[in-house]
Amino acid sequence: MLPKQTLQELFAELVDRNFGETLRISDSEITSYVSNLLTQFSQVENLYCIRDTQGKRLEDVGEMLLASNPLLDAPSFDRERAVRKHIGDYTLFFAGLFPEAINRWRLRRQRLDAVVDYVKAGKESYYIVSAFNQFEYRSSAPLFKKMSEQFETCVLGLHLVKRDLQGMQRNAYLRM
Repeated sequence: MLPKQTLQELFAELVDRNFGETLRISDSEITSYVSNLLTQFSQVENLYCIRDTQGKRLEDVGEMLLASNPLLDAPSFDRERAVRKHIGDYTLFFAGLFPEAINRWRLRRQRLDAVVDYVKAGKESYYIVSAFNQFEYRSSAPLFKKMSEQFETCVLGLHLVKRDLQGMQRNAYLRM
C-alpha cells in the first residue's frame, strides 16, 4: 500500500511542478508561500477570517479594503498590514482558482466587489505589506514585494494547479 500524501504535500508538489517547470519560477519562497496558502484556505474559517469593527465576517474585497484603511476602520497600522495581507491572499486564491466565481458574485448582488479589480487589489495589497519593512516585519517584506511583482504569474500558476486537480478528480472518478 502506498503512503498517503497530506494535503500540504499535494499542494506543494502541484505548485512546485507548475510554477517551476511550466512557468519557470524557481523561487522556493514564493512556491512555499502559495502552497501554504492553498492549505490554509482549504479551511473556510481561514478564508473568511477578516471581520469589521462590529464583528461581521467580511467576504467582499471592497469591504476589506475599507477595513484596512487606518483613516477609516483599521485601528492601527498592524491591522492595516494584516488586512492587506489577507486581501492579497484572498484575491490571489480566487483569481487563480475560481475566477468565474468573481463575476457571478458581481452579477448576483450589489457588492463593493463590483468595482474592485482583484488583480490590482491583490498586487497593491502585497506591495503595501512589503512597505512594512521595519522591526518584526523586516524579514518578510521582500517576499511580499516579490508576490506583488509576480502576482499575475502566480494567478496563472494557480490556474495550472486547478487544471491538475481537476484532472486528478476526473481520473479518480473514471477509476471508480
